[in-house]
Amino acid sequence: MMPRPGRVSRREARRAAVFMLFQWDVTGRPLGSLYEGEVDEYTRRLAEAVAGHVAELDARITAASDEWPAERLGAVERNILRVAIEELDAGEVPVEVVLDEAVTLAKRYASDEAGRLVNGILATIAREEAAER
Repeated sequence: MMPRPGRVSRREARRAAVFMLFQWDVTGRPLGSLYEGEVDEYTRRLAEAVAGHVAELDARITAASDEWPAERLGAVERNILRVAIEELDAGEVPVEVVLDEAVTLAKRYASDEAGRLVNGILATIAREEAAER
């Protein structure tokens, strides 16, 4: 399915949300002040959902990672995980797609090691959610 004119793909929207949240995370500026130009609706909705649930998301990241509390993770990895967990919770995107996209972002913008870390944390969270259903 081709994106409609003026809209971006979910992949692009997800990437934009991660970087908007990264800026929000490291600068402490209000999320709304980081919107530049026309922001895709999915990007905005995802970023605002993450910002609204950040404490819960970070607690889940910390619980799912053996030795890496959320605050010790790099800001890129932390926000990739936050976005991915928010998408898992929304249930609009297949689990496999969420994991693949998150790992790809981590490898591209952090490192291969970050990709493995993100994959491990998300796989743990996805397994726990599947067991609860």
